[in-house]
Amino acid sequence: MSMVSKLNDSIIKSKSYLCIGLDPHPNEMFVENVFDFNKQIIDVTHDLVAAYKPQFAFYEALGISGLQALKETISYIRNVNPNIIIIGDAKRGDIGSTAKAYAHSLFEFWDVDIATVNPYMGMDTLLPYLEYNDRGIFVVCRTSNSGSGELQNLVVFDDEKKKLFEFVADLTFGISDGSNVGLVVGATYPEDVKIIREKHPQVPILIPGVGAQGGDLHACVKGAVDSMGKGFLINASRSIIFATKNPVDYPNITRKRALELRNAINESLQKLEGESV
Repeated sequence: MSMVSKLNDSIIKSKSYLCIGLDPHPNEMFVENVFDFNKQIIDVTHDLVAAYKPQFAFYEALGISGLQALKETISYIRNVNPNIIIIGDAKRGDIGSTAKAYAHSLFEFWDVDIATVNPYMGMDTLLPYLEYNDRGIFVVCRTSNSGSGELQNLVVFDDEKKKLFEFVADLTFGISDGSNVGLVVGATYPEDVKIIREKHPQVPILIPGVGAQGGDLHACVKGAVDSMGKGFLINASRSIIFATKNPVDYPNITRKRALELRNAINESLQKLEGESV
């Protein structure tokens, strides 16, 4: 099964477009053990999500114990619900044998379904990942940070005048049939989400930045949804996993925040259906 098919299958089965980022900030956690922290999140949200997205940097920063926690976390998700998509948010971007080694690591050792990759060294950086027919990549295209426009908004000329992030999206589909490639477009730029969807009607879009970064949820859903009513994931991390530091309240509040966002996404879709009638 292709990456896009697996993703859409997870969305349908979970009735959710929510992806939760498992990003353990030690200063924000009420327990020291990272796996125990992640386990509490997974236990109360696994029926509410289509995907989890561990950000590798937080685990790598903790050394061997962090990497062990990451491995345990991925295995635990597989055991709890094998239909949930696991996105390895590593944003790897290198060439040749190094890119091949990164792909091997992410897909064969870490066993993630989708890897985030940085294409700004050229499209050949992506090719080793595409050798895995049942896995996929989310290509960093338009990021949510305020400084992203310094590069990504630069105007370039191809067959037409366009911004660099648009050009990157176009190039991506020159090396793939689209069955295993998606794009990362930040929620802080909903107009750019819309641009990508209009130019690439079937591409899955991963949208970070709705929670703590304050992206406009409804505008992103409206811009991202494809003609089949799917095709996107909304990622939230801090707004859910650090909603409280109280260990007694943590399970209920974490689930409540995830449920609220899951429902808000679905309500946005229902609103769009009403507008189209």
